[in-house]
Amino acid sequence: MGAGKGTIVDYLIHHYGFKHYSVRGYLIEEAKRRGMELNRDTYVVVANDLRAKHGPSYITDQLYLQAAENGDNAVIESVRTPGEVESLRKHEQFLLFGVDADPEIRYERVVNRASETDQISFDTFIENEQREMSSTDPNHQNIGKCMQMADYVFMNNGDFQDLYRQVEQVLGSAEGDNE
Repeated sequence: MGAGKGTIVDYLIHHYGFKHYSVRGYLIEEAKRRGMELNRDTYVVVANDLRAKHGPSYITDQLYLQAAENGDNAVIESVRTPGEVESLRKHEQFLLFGVDADPEIRYERVVNRASETDQISFDTFIENEQREMSSTDPNHQNIGKCMQMADYVFMNNGDFQDLYRQVEQVLGSAEGDNE
């Protein structure tokens, strides 16, 4: 939360023409369909339910299918289970980006963006993060393991330009790997 996923997504959209596929957006639509309250806890419940019924990679598999139908370069935001990473790795030209920042910086960003799901105390912020970092259930979030599986991890303790430079470095080296 607040690490900079959305900033990287926006950069890829505006500078490289990527199409955006959001796990959160998918979960919001599913929660609405189910008539559930729209908040972070609901999204976790819905995601865990979908994964339990259909497999750990179900949500990102659905988003990948949408992206494949459109045929453009795509970014799927919010990969949160190792099963999602493993499934996406089966496809050509897949790179997993992880992004992190110090907790105090991330919390300040969350408070400043002031969305309805971000109005929480620092203690709740840390509790939510810890709950999502290391589940042993393959259908639940394990962001820590996903970060370990990432091809590239960006430390985003600086400003936008610093993060953009990191992304450009990776994109330049990734293009060189494909030649």
